[in-house]
Amino acid sequence: MDLMDFFIDNPIIAAVNSDCKLNEALSSPSNIIFLLYGDIFNLETNVNIIKKHNKKVFVHFDLIKGFSSDSCSLKYVHEKIQPDGIITTKSTIVKKAKSLNFFVIQRLFVLDSLSIDTGIHSVKSVHPDAIEIMPGIVPKITKIISNTFSVPIICGGLINQKKEIIDSLGAGATCVSTSCAELWYS
Repeated sequence: MDLMDFFIDNPIIAAVNSDCKLNEALSSPSNIIFLLYGDIFNLETNVNIIKKHNKKVFVHFDLIKGFSSDSCSLKYVHEKIQPDGIITTKSTIVKKAKSLNFFVIQRLFVLDSLSIDTGIHSVKSVHPDAIEIMPGIVPKITKIISNTFSVPIICGGLINQKKEIIDSLGAGATCVSTSCAELWYS
C-alpha cells in the first residue's frame, strides 16, 4: 500500500509533542504519528520506537532541535533515521527533501486571504506530497485547497472535538491530525 492510500485508510493522525503523548499514541489505534518534538539525540530512538509499533512516522523537521535547514541534515534524516516522511512549513526544505525522494507534507498556516494565496503559490511551485492546513477547523479553506490540489489534504491545529473531524473530512480533507488523545480513538 502506498502512503497516499495509507492516509485515506487512516483518517485520524496522532500529533505528538512530548514523550507522554508519544506513549499514549503508541497504544492508540492511530496508525500515523506526526512527531512534533525532539532533538538530534532522541530522534532516531523515537522513530524506531514508533516503527516497532508498526505505525507510520512523519517528523516535523522544523521542530527538531540540532539540525540545520540544509541538504546534509535532510540526507542524514532520510538515510540514517528513516522516518516515513517529513513535515515542514518551508518551501526550500520541501524542494530539498523532494530531491532526496522523501515524502513531504507541507504545513500551511492560513491566517488571512493573503496567506491562502501565498500557500497556493508555494504548493504549486514545490509540489509536496501532501498538505497540512492549520488551523484545521476552517472547512471553507479546506474546500478551497482540496479543490485546487490532488494530493492528500490533512487538517491540523485546534481540533479537539469529533464534530471538527467530521466537518474537516466533509470539506475535503483526507485526514486530520490532532494532539487530543481522546480523538485518536474516534
